[in-house]
Amino acid sequence: MSKTAELIIDGKSYVLPLVEGTENEVGIDISDLLEKTGTITLDLGYKNTGATKSAITFLDGDKGILRYRGYSIEELAEKSNFLEVAHLLIFGELPTQQQYNKFSHDIKTHTLVHEDIKKILDGFPSTAHPMGVLASLFCSQTAFYPESLDPNRSAEGVYLSIVRSLAKMPTFAAWAYKNAVGHPVNYPDNKLDYCARFLKMVFALPAEDYEVDPVVADALDKLLILHADHEQNCSTSTVRIVGSSKASIYSSISAGINALWGPLHGGANQEVIVMLENIKKDGGDTEKWINKAKDKNSGFRLMGFGHRVYKNFDPRAKIIKKAADDVLKKLGVNDPVLEIAQKLEEAALKDPYFVERKLYPNVDFYSGIIYRALGIPVDMFTVMFAMGRLPGWIAQWKEMRENKEPIGRPRQIYTGATLRPYTEITKR
Repeated sequence: MSKTAELIIDGKSYVLPLVEGTENEVGIDISDLLEKTGTITLDLGYKNTGATKSAITFLDGDKGILRYRGYSIEELAEKSNFLEVAHLLIFGELPTQQQYNKFSHDIKTHTLVHEDIKKILDGFPSTAHPMGVLASLFCSQTAFYPESLDPNRSAEGVYLSIVRSLAKMPTFAAWAYKNAVGHPVNYPDNKLDYCARFLKMVFALPAEDYEVDPVVADALDKLLILHADHEQNCSTSTVRIVGSSKASIYSSISAGINALWGPLHGGANQEVIVMLENIKKDGGDTEKWINKAKDKNSGFRLMGFGHRVYKNFDPRAKIIKKAADDVLKKLGVNDPVLEIAQKLEEAALKDPYFVERKLYPNVDFYSGIIYRALGIPVDMFTVMFAMGRLPGWIAQWKEMRENKEPIGRPRQIYTGATLRPYTEITKR
């Protein structure tokens, strides 16, 4: 016998079915609530609303669990690489060697972008935020590949759009950076793997040789894996709802990039560095700022500590902490801002105030440290996030499309004026 829930409105009872996921998550199915009762639910920010069923990512914030397609994030970060994880998220399984060879080869084949896209890039001033540039360049692919606009495109055509998205995103991201610093753009070097290719496009200069540091490339690979998907967050649900109108993959993901741009979503690691810079300007007294964080009346809180979803610990932070330590050790960076970060980390991991409140350093704290150490400017942090999140966005768009989900159309509770007569402008 299936489980149900009872809802009573004005003394009348309605039976609603319960839906249970494979990890024992339970939801009340209210799909026909309006039709049955004439009422809707109100859930500001959709904090308690499941908008879809998804087989991609499982997240348990209380237990600190993150899994892609059933695989733990810890095991994937240790044993896999970003393109393998991308294949897993998008197609449902880790690739065989033959599948991986084809997938990586297909991506390398499409790393170049149309030369006319450089004309679009040239239209942006160097003051343009890299996220705005990235969203625009990514969406421009609808003009260069108009066949992607066909909502009934074949499976082969969809695969080509997926490959193009993964192949060209690092090129667009690197070009957005080069535009910001006023350097000539670099073309992808297909002799290199995914992360090394991106790093060379970002940092290579015409006047000197550039060799990719394998420690840096490995740290970036791990960061991209850790950011690859995170269930139905703001940008991911944006991709799905835009895609539900049968919009192309390029315009849907461009919408996700813009959603990620918001400081409440993708800007957390940027805020970490801004905080550290402010502490440095104030003299670098970490104890003073730790005490301010403990003072409820100060209005100050440590950025990059704790997490709104993970209530005990962020499983991604444990993984990336080692990568951050490796990068700092290998590069031998002498940066007072990073020294401040290390002091805050040490205090937060030992101080009873932070330990009891589970205010642990999260993935944004360590990713900000890594990007700072690599010389990546703060405005590029969210671009790096977008590059990592791309496979998740693609997987969610693809799943929504294959499930033939209806167009997203949230309801509202109207709180405006009731019917009133029109007044001529001369009498207002």
